[in-house]
Order: sequence, then C-alpha cells, then structure tokens
Amino acid sequence: MTDQARAVAMGMYTAFNNHDYAAALEILTDDFYSHPLGTTGPRSIVESWQRFHDAFPEARVEVEDMVVDGDSVATRLSVHGIPDQAPMMLEMYRIRDGRIAELWALTSLRRDA
Repeated sequence: MTDQARAVAMGMYTAFNNHDYAAALEILTDDFYSHPLGTTGPRSIVESWQRFHDAFPEARVEVEDMVVDGDSVATRLSVHGIPDQAPMMLEMYRIRDGRIAELWALTSLRRDA
C-alpha cells in the first residue's frame, strides 16, 4: 500500500500543478470529504482549485516531505507563484481503494493577499 499511496498523493500534486481538473476527479473517491472545506465530493476540490488558479495562475506546489503509513499520507509542501508570499502547507490524506477519500490540511497562506 505504501507505494500506491505515495503515487496517489503525487498524482494529486501533479494534477494541481498542471491545472488538470479531470485527473483530480479520478484521484478522489465519489464520497471524498475535505475537512478544511467542510465539503463532500471531488467537484468541491476542483472548484476550489479553479478559484485558486484564477487568483494565482502561476501557483504550484512542491513536495518537501512525504510520510506514508498504511493508508495515510502526510506531506509538507512549499507553494510557489503567490506574490509576496512563500506559504507552506501540511496535508494528510486517507487512501481507500487507490483513491483519496479524506483530506486534512493546514496552510500559512495569508488570505488577504
């Protein structure tokens, strides 16, 4: 499960960086739940990404650290392409049947920017 979970998480970041919203729909389970957004379903992430990319078209993430334990993946990310900021993110995923089923996240991104 470790290699599969790592590949799924990396696929999510590749999809984000490439603005590949269709890939995100395939990476997330139909009942995916985002704790930070309080939303269910993969469309909620796609819509969030679209708003983020509209505001910051050059935004991309870089995985700095990744820890995989069974069906859980934790990542530390640097975010690039945000004017006057160099935010970091911490994310944790739960993988089910080869797809992301649940997400928790923290970020240092200032929302006033």
